[in-house]
Amino acid sequence: MRKSEALYGKQKVIDVGKRETKIRQSLTSKYPSLTGYLFLAPWFIGILVFSAVPMISSLYLSFTNYGFINKPDWVGLNNYINLFKNDHQFLQTLKVTFFYVFMSVPLQLTFSLFVALLLNKGIRGLGIYRSVYYIPSLIGGSVAIAILWQQVFGDQGIVNQFLALFGFDFPSWVGSPEYAVYTIVFLKIWQFGAPMVIFLAGLKSIPRELYEACSIDGAGRVRKFFTVTLPMLSPIILFNTVMQIIESFQAFTPAYIISDGTGGPVNSLLFYTLYIYQTAFGNFQMGYASAMAWILLVIIAIFTGLSFLISKKWVHYGE
Repeated sequence: MRKSEALYGKQKVIDVGKRETKIRQSLTSKYPSLTGYLFLAPWFIGILVFSAVPMISSLYLSFTNYGFINKPDWVGLNNYINLFKNDHQFLQTLKVTFFYVFMSVPLQLTFSLFVALLLNKGIRGLGIYRSVYYIPSLIGGSVAIAILWQQVFGDQGIVNQFLALFGFDFPSWVGSPEYAVYTIVFLKIWQFGAPMVIFLAGLKSIPRELYEACSIDGAGRVRKFFTVTLPMLSPIILFNTVMQIIESFQAFTPAYIISDGTGGPVNSLLFYTLYIYQTAFGNFQMGYASAMAWILLVIIAIFTGLSFLISKKWVHYGE
């Protein structure tokens, strides 16, 4: 009796498994993309929960007066109007941020391309050099590096001690309104590893026949660079430019650590993102800060769109 019951139970499990298999086969045959969507479901859920919902909430809060302890009070466009009409600090943060972006991005891309050209010479231990040069990009945005930068460019930092050997006497670089932002720019340039690796991959994809043809025509290194290397690298240059512009507009950690969260000295390090942080978590004006965040999104979108629009005149895609 027990044996027959066991056989019956086993047969029942097999029948259920066959039924489930048939259901899955019928679903996949009717909806061939279902399997792909199931594998992508965790990613879609993550985008929805951690990106879409917060963005929609932030957009709503930007039209309200909200300070954590009170319920959101609808004020319409007042936050946006106050930003452009009454908030002089807002204009200062834009000035500092634009200076940082326009100064750091071209210098970083130029330096990263220069290093990529050097590494493209077929030197030994290329993987080691590539890894070493990429390390600053991994740790450059960390709090530890920002603190280190504060010490290096401080009043008695390594830079001033080195300059003192030659008779130069400079004040604290990070404590001077004239020089503080340049230390952040230099930190950005130091993080050249990520665009350098991308440039190096692009250089290795350029056909050698193009350089050989230029050599036959008597072209030198400079002419090869401007007639072959730059045109063939133009899509890579566009990609790196857009990515670094987006990243630079969102710079926060170095300015926060070096200025101790104040944006000083004399607001010379008051980046836009730092001002958003101060407004939201220092002054508890979450609605006002949300409006600032959406303006930043619009600014980034404008510069990204302009980059693609202008690229039609200088980016060349291989056909």
